[in-house]
Amino acid sequence: MAAKVLANVLVMGSAIVGRAVLRAYQQAISNASKNGVANEAVKNIRRASKIMAEPEARQVLGITERASWEEILQRYDSLFERNAKNGSFYLQSKVHRAKEVLEGAYAKRAQRTPDA
Repeated sequence: MAAKVLANVLVMGSAIVGRAVLRAYQQAISNASKNGVANEAVKNIRRASKIMAEPEARQVLGITERASWEEILQRYDSLFERNAKNGSFYLQSKVHRAKEVLEGAYAKRAQRTPDA
C-alpha cells in the first residue's frame, strides 16, 4: 500500500514540476522578448555568421589586391586540392568562402567599369 501511495506521489509531483518548468520557460521567453534580449541574441548570431571581408579573403588565398582573376582561380584550385588530399575540411571551406567573396567583389567591379 505504501509503495502505491509513493508511486502516485512521484507521478503527480513530476507532472507538477514539469508544468512549472514549462511555465517558467514560457515566462522567460516572454520577458526576453519584452526586454529586447531576444533581438540582441538574433543580432549576435547574424553578426557571427556574416561572410568574411575581402581583405580576409585575400589573406586566406595569399594574394594581393592587384591579383588578376586568373591568379585567384589558380591559387584557389591549388589550395582547395591540397586541402582535399590532406583532409582539412575546415581549411577547404575557408578557401571556398574566400573565393566566393572575391568573386562577388570582382563581379561588382566589372559592373562598375564596363569594357570599352
